[in-house]
Amino acid sequence: MNPVFRLATTEDLPALMALETQCFTTDRLTARSFQWMITRAHGQLWVATHAGQLAGYALVLFHRGTSLARLYSIAIAASARGVGLGRQLLQRIEACALEHDCAYLRLEVRTDNPAAIALYESNGYRRFALIHDYYEDHADALRLEKRILQHRDTRSVNVPYYRQTTEFTCGPACLLMAMGALQPGRPLERQEEVQLWREATTVFMTSGHGGCSPQGLALAAWRRGLRVRLHLSMAGPLFLDGVRGEHKKDVMRLVHEVFIAQLRDSDVEQTVGSALDLPRLLEAGGQPLVLISSYRLTRSKSPHWVIVTDCDEEFVYLHDPDVDHSLHRQPIDCQHVPVSHGEFEKMSRFGRGKLRAAVVVFARQE
Repeated sequence: MNPVFRLATTEDLPALMALETQCFTTDRLTARSFQWMITRAHGQLWVATHAGQLAGYALVLFHRGTSLARLYSIAIAASARGVGLGRQLLQRIEACALEHDCAYLRLEVRTDNPAAIALYESNGYRRFALIHDYYEDHADALRLEKRILQHRDTRSVNVPYYRQTTEFTCGPACLLMAMGALQPGRPLERQEEVQLWREATTVFMTSGHGGCSPQGLALAAWRRGLRVRLHLSMAGPLFLDGVRGEHKKDVMRLVHEVFIAQLRDSDVEQTVGSALDLPRLLEAGGQPLVLISSYRLTRSKSPHWVIVTDCDEEFVYLHDPDVDHSLHRQPIDCQHVPVSHGEFEKMSRFGRGKLRAAVVVFARQE
């Protein structure tokens, strides 16, 4: 069998739907989903044809602003199985991911699909998570990944993942994850997420509810018995350019002044202007919460908090508490996300003033 590989077009929709029905009984992609994947998704849908007929497809999605790709779905027609087409499609997707500067390719597979598991593991994929009740029929899924851009293995990390439950609590969600890493077994609960936001919010920011300032997050962490180091590239109230109206700006200045007064009465370490030495901080047991511009991830210009879980010579790894289902992302796509140092350097500078801010928390020494 000598298949022809090409990118899918909308003319393939009827054949794709027929193949989807043949291969899957649950969790099927709809015609609307295929249409979106072909025309709008940040990814690529490859099809394999033989004798003018669709023999299989593979869909890969790219996590914008990161070095992560996800094999979203792969299907082989019954008449084309057993001849290595699945392996060829997998190789095509890996090459495609490398062309998009991706270091990892991740996927999910049903635990009751030994043939697919064997295909992936024989091609170098390793298991790193088991997800219960993942599919529509409540079947479990294995989470596998492959390092397609090779280097030494990164150290293991144990930062629990918590998804923010509102549009404005990314900072509190990251602080919950940091506290969970420093205090294993600590419950990560929505009640505390909201309480942290109430303590740390700037009241106003861009539109809607305000987000959390570095000073506010640092104080919230300090009140919970953590040792805190606050890193800023500049002093003064932040995010003023993001709101309209002098009344709102005056309120934000007032909140900032209160935070500054409270910081003076704390033992929070404050550093202005120095670079963030992530390897040294992680080695010392720190959990860095870093302010980024979400533009490089979602194309929306707003400040956003992430937590760094690890770094090595090539990548910084992040937990992103924001899960955007409109981009076909799930919580597992937002964990230990690899970002090149160059990309991280760009995204961790916010606004016209290139603001850099981080709150690093440590367990207190007994």
